[in-house]
Amino acid sequence: MKDFNWLQLLNPEFYILLEVGGVKIGLLVVLFIVFAETGLLAGFFLPGDSLLFLAGIYSESLMQQISLGNDFLNVTAFAALVSVMGILGNMTGYWFGSKSGSYLYNQKDTFLFKKKYLYQAKEFFDKYGNRAIVFARFLPIVRTFAPVIAGIVSMDKKKFMFYNILGSFLWSFSMIFSGHYLHQLFLDQFNIDLKHYIEFIVIGIVAFTTVPVLWKIFKKKVHIE
Repeated sequence: MKDFNWLQLLNPEFYILLEVGGVKIGLLVVLFIVFAETGLLAGFFLPGDSLLFLAGIYSESLMQQISLGNDFLNVTAFAALVSVMGILGNMTGYWFGSKSGSYLYNQKDTFLFKKKYLYQAKEFFDKYGNRAIVFARFLPIVRTFAPVIAGIVSMDKKKFMFYNILGSFLWSFSMIFSGHYLHQLFLDQFNIDLKHYIEFIVIGIVAFTTVPVLWKIFKKKVHIE
């Protein structure tokens, strides 16, 4: 940690390989980040999608201390843990939204809170309704505020929990399994270790998940002008 650089916070690999006092804490950090993205309203800048994809690649290392003795079981257990943290994060966001009501709309922007993201999530929620809770999982920024919006508009709790659980499992399992088995496929079939191309993978995932959102915002601004 003595060679720490603030730019490392933008690299998902930094969290996965993090050690404190020689003890690997990557698994705990990954689980906390997943929770923070929707539970603490401060996760919009955290590397969610790319983090899970890379975590799938490094799943063997992450699950080393609690290995179940089988590769498939380890990846499944890891994805399940991530799903649970995602569910708990959304539940926390929903609770906060239901309690805060219009308070957030009157808040001033800070480093950790941007009101414009709240409005974007509200627009997304209005467009897709209940399904927004599932879709939001795959969209940076939106997934941070979607459960809060659900709480503010008093979405039915049973419906919220259904879509919350569904979305969390789809997101975590698809990202983690993709990372794990694509890494294995490229290694076995082409002798290519994806760990050597982490930077390109991160850039690709960030572009794939954020460009559509940015494009919609751009089109909306152009339309207004």
